[in-house]
Amino acid sequence: MKLIIGNKNYSSWSLRGWLACKQSGLSFEELTVPLYGEDWDELKRSSDDLAPSQGKVPILWDGEAVVWDSLAIIEYLADKVGRDRFWPKEDDARAMARSMVAEMHSGYLPLRRQCPMNIRRRVVDAEVPDDAKADIVRIMTLWAEARARFGKGGPFLFGTFCAADIIYAPVVSRFLTYGIPVPGFARAYMEAVWEHEWMQEWITAAEEEDWVIEQFETPVVK
Repeated sequence: MKLIIGNKNYSSWSLRGWLACKQSGLSFEELTVPLYGEDWDELKRSSDDLAPSQGKVPILWDGEAVVWDSLAIIEYLADKVGRDRFWPKEDDARAMARSMVAEMHSGYLPLRRQCPMNIRRRVVDAEVPDDAKADIVRIMTLWAEARARFGKGGPFLFGTFCAADIIYAPVVSRFLTYGIPVPGFARAYMEAVWEHEWMQEWITAAEEEDWVIEQFETPVVK
């Protein structure tokens, strides 16, 4: 398998696809393309690897099979290795995990826009607009319910690391970058995600990158 991703410091969707490949336990080759670089437009037009997704990352090639979109990658890999590797076994837990993943995948646009992922950066006294604050409150509510109902088997949302943690990992990064205050249970969860060996591998690589994308260095938050 070959996974094409963007800059590790900024690309939240790439992080999700990469964590999904790690969770699968399957070996894969990793190819990084520098997003928004001088040759980015030409690369999107000319690269056969990127063509099926119209230049969007992540994109997973598995022989002749091609999968783009991070949630589609999760589902494709779950079909290959067994759904229990990615999703809780019990119906009620799995129902909530799927709903949380779908909500994150399609929503929270104010938070995404106001607080772009930037692993290397730390913003002091960030002023988060009300619509992004509403997103944060909603996420805290979901995290609290998942942990209270299904998190007794470990430090993650549903106990053990699963698709829900993969999808919310970039949110953990955003909260740390912008110093978002969170209650103790959320802080413990964020620490578990941040200290996970795969996250540490990704973070180390992000810190070593020399690419800078100015539009993500000057977010709307002040």
